[in-house]
This record gives sequence, C-alpha cells and structure tokens, in this order.
Amino acid sequence: MSKVTLTFRTRTNVLCTLMLIGAMAFLTRPPAGAQTLPELVAEQIRERIAAAGVSPRISLGREVIYASVTLPIFYDHRDYRPAWSNRNGPGSQAQTLIQAIAAAGGEGLNPVFYHHLELERLLQDIHLQLSSEGWVDPARLTDFDLLCTDAFLIYGTHLFAGCLNPETIDPEWSALRGDIDLAEALQKALEANTLKETLRRLRPPQPGYIRMHQALARYGEIVKNGGWPMIPDGPDIRRGDRGDRVMILRQRLRVTGDLPPDPGEQVSLFDEALELSVIKFQWRHGLDPDGVVGPATLRALNVTADERLRQLAVNMQRWCWLPHFLGRLHIIVNIANFEIAVIEAGKVVLSMRAVVGKDYRRTPVFTDQMTHLVLNPYWNIPETIAVEDMLPKIKKNRRYLATEKINVFQGWSADAGEIDPGTINWDQITAENFPYRLRQDPGPHNALGRVKFMFPNKYNVYLHDTPARQFFQKTERTFSSGCIRIEKPIELAAYLLRDDPKWDREAILAAIEDGAERTIQLPETIPIHLLYWTAWVDQSKIVHFRKDIYERDRLIDEALEQKPPKS
Repeated sequence: MSKVTLTFRTRTNVLCTLMLIGAMAFLTRPPAGAQTLPELVAEQIRERIAAAGVSPRISLGREVIYASVTLPIFYDHRDYRPAWSNRNGPGSQAQTLIQAIAAAGGEGLNPVFYHHLELERLLQDIHLQLSSEGWVDPARLTDFDLLCTDAFLIYGTHLFAGCLNPETIDPEWSALRGDIDLAEALQKALEANTLKETLRRLRPPQPGYIRMHQALARYGEIVKNGGWPMIPDGPDIRRGDRGDRVMILRQRLRVTGDLPPDPGEQVSLFDEALELSVIKFQWRHGLDPDGVVGPATLRALNVTADERLRQLAVNMQRWCWLPHFLGRLHIIVNIANFEIAVIEAGKVVLSMRAVVGKDYRRTPVFTDQMTHLVLNPYWNIPETIAVEDMLPKIKKNRRYLATEKINVFQGWSADAGEIDPGTINWDQITAENFPYRLRQDPGPHNALGRVKFMFPNKYNVYLHDTPARQFFQKTERTFSSGCIRIEKPIELAAYLLRDDPKWDREAILAAIEDGAERTIQLPETIPIHLLYWTAWVDQSKIVHFRKDIYERDRLIDEALEQKPPKS
C-alpha cells in the first residue's frame, strides 16, 4: 500500500484548506528537538522486547509472538528501528506482506496462524486514526511492526521447512530439514523491496511441489463450487448398465476431468467411454483398473472434495520436509504407492513396483545416500524377525533352519563362532533370552534375492531383490518387514553402474551366477528419498491419490489445524 494521503473534498476556499493541512501536519510533526515517530516506535520495540524477556507479548488484542528467538535478533541487528513503518505510517511492504499471508491457503496453510486478521484490523485502525486525527499512536505502530515481523518469520519458516516437526507429529518420520537465516533474509528483502520474491523463493522449488500448488488451487475451486455428487450404495456398476447411479457416476467423473463432456452421450447408459473414464479414475487412485465400479472404487469415488483438498495440503507439507535439491540423479521410493523411480535431470528413467513394510513393521521415511550394492548377499536376520517370526517355526520344525539354509552364530560380533543348531535346546529359548545371530546363505532361496542396494542408516533398511515374486502382482503390497523389495533389481544395478565399464548387465549376471558374495561401490553416491506420498501430481499434471496405508495423514491433518508452538 502506498503512503497514506489525505484528500479534502470541501467547498471552502483555498485558504481554509491550506490552514487545515498545516494543522494536521503540525499534529504529525513533533516539536523541534522531540523524537520522530520512527524513534518513538523504536524505543517502544526495545522496551517491549526487554520487558517481555523470552517471548514478547503484544499490548493490543490477544496475539502472541511465536518467533520469540529470531524476532529479537532481527531488531537487535537493526538497532530496533521499525521495519514496516516510517514517519507517515505503515509502508508499502506491509501491505505486500499482508497480501502474501492472505494467500497462504494456496500453500495449504492457514492465514490465521500468521496474524492475518489482527494485522488487517490494526492496519485499518491506523489508517482511520491518520485520516481522522492526523497522527498515529506509536503503541499501535509498535504492535503492527512486531506482528508483521513475526508473521514473516513464522510464515517463511513454514514455507521453507513445513509448519510441523515430522519427528513430533510422527516419530517414524525423519527428513532432512534445511537451515536458513530468516532474520537476514527479511532484512535484505526490506532493503531491496523484494518481499514477495523472497517469500516465493522460500517455498520448495521442485516441479512436483509447484504442480501440487496448482492442483490445490484447482481442488479449492471444486470445493467452492460444491464438490461432487455422492453415488448411492448398490451393486457393482459396469458397462451396459443403465439408471440413475450411472447418471450420477457421469456427473462425478466430469467434475475431476476423468470424463470429458459429450453433448451427444446417453447419460443413463454405462458405455465404452464411461468405462474408459472409470479405468482412468482407478489408475489415478491406485485401484485395480478393471472398469467396474465395485466397493473399493465406489469408496474412492465418494471421498469428498474437501477430504481430497485436505489430502493435497497434507502432502504439500511432506515436500517441505525434503531437501530443496533432491540430486541431479536420485531415487525416490513412494511407500504409499509401492513404487520406486530413478530420476535423472528431472526425468523418470526407470520405475518399478515395490513391496514395503507391513502395518506393524512400517517402512520409515528418510533421506540418505546410496553408496554400494552387494551381489549374492548373506542375510543377517534382524533379531526382531528371528525371535518373532523364525523362533516359532524352528520350535515347530527342527529341519526349518537346514531347509532355509540358515546358520546359527554365537552372537553378533565379527568373530562369533558358528553353532550346530542340533546342539541347542530350542524349547528353552525365548524372545527374552535369545543369544544367537541367524544368517541365511546366498542363493536363489535367500530372502534378499541376488542383489541388495545399500544406503547405511540407523533403521537398517535397504532395497533388495526377492524370491517371492508373486507379491508384485498385488495391488496393495505391504508384505515386508520394513525393507523395500524391488521388482527389477538387475535393471537397477545395471543403470547405477552404467558408467563403470567393468559392470555391464552381462558382467553383473555372470557374477551372480558365480554365487560368491561381492560388494561393488557405486561410481558416485546417489541420494535416495524414502517418501510417503498419498497425493502427488505427475509430470503430465495428472493428480494421483492413494490409500493412507499407515494412517499417517490424519496426524498431519490434525496438526495443520493447530497454532504453531512458540519457537
């Protein structure tokens, strides 16, 4: 907003007008030697921060400063001079900030969390006081300045790193969160008058986030227009059927663009075009694409537009928890979609199905660096699996270990000796006193298959081959104990080693046939991101939704409705 000016529309003579303007100027101009308005505001800002200690409180309204650490640093660096006003009142960048906060919903965030209503009210009161009395109460400008600064710092933090701490909302989350000096960023933005551009640069720069931003706006319009109709319960709907439910199905699919409008269609007939639209919808939602509206498809169709809008907002938060640069070449595992993709220079160069952890052994979310792969790996069986899964089988069938080619060792040290399992009284062994390490030999029977891909991490999770190929044909693939089984391990190994002339596809297969365990270092470390996206927009700008298999969305959705904690 430009500086406030007063326009006097009166029929009095010019002299009276000039006298009035002079009087108002006298009110806003302090006597000679007195403090200027910015100096008065600076003094109050200093006193307010000093008196409040850790968390300055605003004297008007019920607003609280949340950036209680960064805000005092910001003002200390500028000797407590006001950032958002001058001797004439609020500056133009204050209005820029308020407009940016008003648009926070486009980022899946709530403008109320950033003092939007209070800032609007304060700005209006200040303008009214200027226009009616010709002066501004320094206390109000102090409130306004502190709230503007706090709004920028909190909103900027949430754009850059998300408004939720993933470790707090869900202890299984662990993601790389970047660091930035927002106090310095604000100072530079004010000096260069680039506030809007600075806020835009803080949000995730990846094309995937930008596409989500566009999808959120689109679904927001759908919600504003009343959403889509609910299809009543009933028998499966398939090609050749007629009736009111078919008509409602058409209306439902048109809203989301799955079914293009056709003025010549028979609206009550389930024809080929409608079947293809159902298949498209099923594909977008990770369902079996059979073209039949059965129970699972009906449930997905009847998820409300508002719920889908919230799902998009939840997954935009997950983008904020990622590094801003994912890597020129990187690997993404989408746990909720049971898929792995290798991305180079922004393009998917290899993709495949994946099997992820069961609900009670969930695959964690984190970012790491893949460093090497192992051909014909041994499997050192984690203790949890050994005592919970294998010990009951061993007690039931004493040939189990030999059949599965599993050896028993005295412990987990490198020099632990091997033990003849026949000498162990397994009936006396329990989960509480299990002292052994179980190791499965390499080979086609090995649970890790013939290749595993390593990115050493605290969760002891990795990608690996599997002899249980039948699970890749399932639509929902939660069958592992936390690691990620992948559909095309040889193709992945060949691609990652393509710059090493010693390891083409034939050489890899020959080494596997040799049967010996072999470790191969990758030519370069490769970022790998284990993610949990239940909504995303692909490179063709098609919006996808998935089932929340681990029920993680609800926690984030609830947290998005809570005010940020004091920092």
